[in-house]
Amino acid sequence: MAITEDRTAPSETSVPFAMRSPLHVPRERYYDREFFELEKEKLWPKVWQMACRLEEIPEPGDFVEYEICDQSILVVRQPDRTIKAFHNACRHRATQLRKGSGRVDSQIVCPFHGWRWNLDGTNSFVYGEEAFAPECLQPDDLRLQECQVDTWGACVWINMDPDARPLRDALSPGAALLDAVGVENMRVWWWKETILEANWKMAQEAFLEGFHTMRTHPQLTMGEGEAWDAGQISYSVFENGHSRFQANERRSGMTADQFIESNRLLVEGQDAMTLEQDLRVFHALRDKVPPDADFASAAIGALYEHAAEAGIPLAPLNEGMSLWGGEVFLFPNFFMLPQFGNSLSYRIRPYNDDPECCRFEVWSLTTYPESQPLERARLKGRFARDDADNWGMIPLQDFSNIERQQRGLHSRSFQGLRLATEWERAISNMHEELDRYLAR
Repeated sequence: MAITEDRTAPSETSVPFAMRSPLHVPRERYYDREFFELEKEKLWPKVWQMACRLEEIPEPGDFVEYEICDQSILVVRQPDRTIKAFHNACRHRATQLRKGSGRVDSQIVCPFHGWRWNLDGTNSFVYGEEAFAPECLQPDDLRLQECQVDTWGACVWINMDPDARPLRDALSPGAALLDAVGVENMRVWWWKETILEANWKMAQEAFLEGFHTMRTHPQLTMGEGEAWDAGQISYSVFENGHSRFQANERRSGMTADQFIESNRLLVEGQDAMTLEQDLRVFHALRDKVPPDADFASAAIGALYEHAAEAGIPLAPLNEGMSLWGGEVFLFPNFFMLPQFGNSLSYRIRPYNDDPECCRFEVWSLTTYPESQPLERARLKGRFARDDADNWGMIPLQDFSNIERQQRGLHSRSFQGLRLATEWERAISNMHEELDRYLAR
């Protein structure tokens, strides 16, 4: 469901540097402190956001701290395997109860005075109870304050607004596109992060369009250079700030060598979307497909045969697989780029209370055999954006532009972004949805 052009952003004067046209974005939206504070007040406490992956909290008592700006949320797996999310502040004197990730046996204990809570947030012990007036110890007031929590796409999503609409309503229609390619069955292959000196929106806008490929990722054009047709990608923008891009045509017509080389570039360039085990399947097929047959179709068929033999639950082939090699963006800051039984995924957040700094996380996901026990997902590390030992060529290329963009915003000659009508429409669509939150 694509949005219509009359669904423009609100024009209330309460939104500074508001969007007035889908073709232009005021530069101040990426560095102005007032605008950043308005996001902290009206966006992040009101929007559904991906807090962690389910495999980060596989067992009862497992917890993850999710941080967004100045807010800290504890996501806790319950004894009945449901999930709760709590504001991470002791009800006594506000001490953060836990940091990072880990496991608690049965009690969440404040490190300051030793007050305790059950995993469901009910208070179980007040040290020095006799020193407090009864009005300070009301059970409903002592329990940890909860956020809304739900799951989709093998992820836990939280919303600090008790009156927020249901998660699936907020993620529509983008979530349904990803359901078709089996993201629910995908788990972490690797997970890394970097810190970029750029606004969170600037960082993620690099991935809302694909026509930067020609210059930023020249190897992916397979030698075509400026002859590479950026129009081969189709773009759709949706309600709720979501968007999608995908190839206009599938890989039909590619020779065996072309198909294998394009996938080798993904394996060596980012170890995501296509993985080494997929490439082995394709190599084994190289000399077995007749010259007049479509190699890409045969390769995908072989991949599904391999998955069936290995017990890997790939999603059944369907029209949704046209998304392979493309991308779905879920407002405000979550991306999935699925291919075969894998996906690349991004989450970008403000960092260190700085409008011009962000925390950029990258996941490579895959579908494992159902019989394979999975370890708890853990962040491999935080690596510098130019660390060639830990980032492949493709993310290194992407990261190289983002901080230069942020610095360029401060040029006295520059007033705002000018956007392509279709190819960069997802950027303005995201900003228009942001303004709807900020105007509320």
